[in-house]
Amino acid sequence: MTSLHGGLDEIRMAVSYLRRGMTGQATFSLFARELPPDRGFVVSAGLDECLAFLEKFAFGEGELGYLRTEVGLTWADLEALAPLRFEGEVWAAPEGRLMFAGEPLLEVTAALPVAKLVGSALLNFVSFSSAVATGAARCRIAAGGADLIDFAAQRVHSASTAHAVARSTALAGFAGTTHLSAAREFGLRPVGTMDPSFVLAFGAEQPAFRAFAEDFPQGLGFLVDESDATEGVRTLIEVVRTLGLAEDKVGLRLEAGNVLTASRQVRDLLDRAGLTHARIMAAGGLDEYELAMLRDSGAPIDSFGVGTEGVLSADVPFLDCAYELVEYDGTPSRPGRIVPWAKQVHRTASGEQDTLARRDEPVPAAHRAVLEPVMRNGRRVRGKHGLADARMRFERDLRWLPRHARRLREPEPVPVRYSDGLAEPVAQPGAG
Repeated sequence: MTSLHGGLDEIRMAVSYLRRGMTGQATFSLFARELPPDRGFVVSAGLDECLAFLEKFAFGEGELGYLRTEVGLTWADLEALAPLRFEGEVWAAPEGRLMFAGEPLLEVTAALPVAKLVGSALLNFVSFSSAVATGAARCRIAAGGADLIDFAAQRVHSASTAHAVARSTALAGFAGTTHLSAAREFGLRPVGTMDPSFVLAFGAEQPAFRAFAEDFPQGLGFLVDESDATEGVRTLIEVVRTLGLAEDKVGLRLEAGNVLTASRQVRDLLDRAGLTHARIMAAGGLDEYELAMLRDSGAPIDSFGVGTEGVLSADVPFLDCAYELVEYDGTPSRPGRIVPWAKQVHRTASGEQDTLARRDEPVPAAHRAVLEPVMRNGRRVRGKHGLADARMRFERDLRWLPRHARRLREPEPVPVRYSDGLAEPVAQPGAG
């Protein structure tokens, strides 16, 4: 990851600090300004990418040369930038933790120029991954006990984005992904079915289904045409019987159309044919609201393939996060639109409210501290910070989350109060 990940403004500010010897310790807080409409929480995600970036932060010769020729920095400026490394500390909400508006997702303390230079990258990683994980969590709530599969790989903006989406959806409890590279790296279940081109290549469903079943008898995912699902299922049943396939290995996918009606018709045909263990997947433009409708209607669907509509919500495609200076050289920032001081979040088991406090304030009885030290002296602190740990943390927090904050429509987030040690800002962050 390049040290030029940020903007020209960050480089210029850092250079000004260096020229004036302003290299004292600065704390920046990264938080969601407010929750988007119909969001009752935010899932903390992207921290692993942040820490990997901070560990490697440095200016290469080519980058320094660019700053000399294109930005016009002096040789003295380049000599001051060249040795910069991230040697500070990071406190953060561990990945998978459910958070609320105004609460730090992470806080960075380092020399002022460095703490400023890393800000854009940290915002990118945290705001995107947290938005995806939050969308995935809402789909989890909506789908009940059905498995969810990440289908976003072919619809997102880049291969690296698809990789990040697969990790964030897995963190929020998705059962698998269609993205093989991510499945391999993160130990996820790879999932795949045929697509319409397979049937088109064979000219009809019967030869396509037979070829697919002969080649992959242990993991079948037949695509049934939504325009006539019942005819497709009858063809599938014929192929299954002809080849003597085990019914618990049979799975089919419904795409778009009237999923509720089609799933009921398909389930009835499969059951009457004795394929009671055959599984039905639905996919195609599903969001959390449609998932909830299908769940409440009793649709006989075992799993859902969720892509851009669900995890990259069309109504909330990003999370509005800020990266603000809250303390410099032992002096808190001036109160106003931000909350000064390095902070901690105190939380109760009841979920009645959270308390935003100064980091050095004692944790009250019956409360626990949410933010943890995850990096010291520029190196990660050992702890339970892997994907499996994040997923377990998410599951625990989802059970903890009050019912009113779980609602898909008009949720009521857990309120956040300010401790006596913090100056309350003029405009309190809250639900948007």
